[in-house]
Amino acid sequence: MRLLIALAVFAGAASAQAPTIDWEKQKAEALRHYRALIQIDTSNPPGNETRAVEYLKKILEAEGIPTKTFTLEANRGNLVARIKGNGSKRPLLLMAHTDVVGVQREKWPVDPFGAVLKDGYVWGRGTADDKDKLATMLMTMLLLKRSGVKLDRDVIFLAEAAEEAKTTAGIDFMVEQHFDEIAAEFAITEGGRTRLENGKVTAMTIATAEKVPRRVRLVVNGTSGHGSIPRVDNALVHLAMAVGKLGTWQTPMRLNDTTRTYFEKLAAVSPPEKAERYNGLMNPQKTAAIQQYLALNEPEHYSMLRTSVVPTIINGGFQQNVIPSQGEAIVDIRALPDEDMTGFNTDMTRVIGDPAIRVEPIDTGNRGPAAPSRTDTEMYRALEQTARQLYPGAAVMPTMLTAATDMAQLRAKGIQSYGIDPPVSDEDRTNFGWHSDVERMSEASLYSFLQFTWTAVTQVAASK
Repeated sequence: MRLLIALAVFAGAASAQAPTIDWEKQKAEALRHYRALIQIDTSNPPGNETRAVEYLKKILEAEGIPTKTFTLEANRGNLVARIKGNGSKRPLLLMAHTDVVGVQREKWPVDPFGAVLKDGYVWGRGTADDKDKLATMLMTMLLLKRSGVKLDRDVIFLAEAAEEAKTTAGIDFMVEQHFDEIAAEFAITEGGRTRLENGKVTAMTIATAEKVPRRVRLVVNGTSGHGSIPRVDNALVHLAMAVGKLGTWQTPMRLNDTTRTYFEKLAAVSPPEKAERYNGLMNPQKTAAIQQYLALNEPEHYSMLRTSVVPTIINGGFQQNVIPSQGEAIVDIRALPDEDMTGFNTDMTRVIGDPAIRVEPIDTGNRGPAAPSRTDTEMYRALEQTARQLYPGAAVMPTMLTAATDMAQLRAKGIQSYGIDPPVSDEDRTNFGWHSDVERMSEASLYSFLQFTWTAVTQVAASK
């Protein structure tokens, strides 16, 4: 116990070079940049991320922070800004993407690009993915510059394009052609989970691994004809049966080092009923019932246990009384990092069990499997310590993200990369989160996340 106390005191003293920030005074500026970035429509496609780059460039350079812009495709720029340290340690990369997914405007009660302030929330596309991180990384750079904090390592800010679809013009371009500009020992970006319950943070997960996006197209041909005459080779009937089989297919459960640690730590801090479920996952007599419970009540946990298969788009037909000659469906597969996709696609074809269905892989870009980031690094420890400092009593643990981020390309280059996120309630994550019909983020969570990011960054980068 004395040793732990001594280490805590030492850690606090070691970070003493970082100045104290008056966080109340930062709120107005943080909110202004956040709203301004949301109001820039960078829906991908087409992206137009250069609009956001121009905004960031103006703000950063006005503070004396030099920037560079790198563009592969027209209007799809990537921005790099750097504050130099003394070079005694390798750089730290702060990364956020500038593009957002598209919207169906008719489903929004407010202008999705209005950054509307309502009920303590900022409403708009990108509020949770990823302009909260974009504004936070921007503010962190500004505060580093203004405070004059001495740095042991360069701090690099990458505002990248093209994260939400094919990543050619964004992280792929930067890694393949301009890696020297972003090469770092550590990176932090989107991807973790910070759980908010009744206004208090109860758990924080730091993403150290992620599943791999792999998609396929199901295609079936049949004979077209009049809708009054049924046909056994009706393309839509075959397609619907195939989609139904894949949608209900329970792929095999398989834990890896990250998810095993996650569920063990989650069980240790959970109420008895939940702990029993998490601890019972590998019990042959209990696992089937537990997995079914998770599928119904904790779908993200269910997905962490396996390679997931989710039909997302069905196309076919053009007129009510015409049997179409072709139908197709898109299936979103999120593979465990060690999944053998050749064997998996063979299993998928067997599950469909219909020779009329063709399974065609879709190019998903360069996001491939990469080794998980380590949990014994200075960066992970700083994130862990910052969480315990700012969120007393919260459980902190590594996790495998079920979605995909551009950390995959960074990890493949040896950069230890970690995903973090602002505090969000289960309701907001489920109903108003990433890619949802209506997206929002609480103002309080934005400010909390800025303080968290600053604290972790200075702990790792400030001179000791």
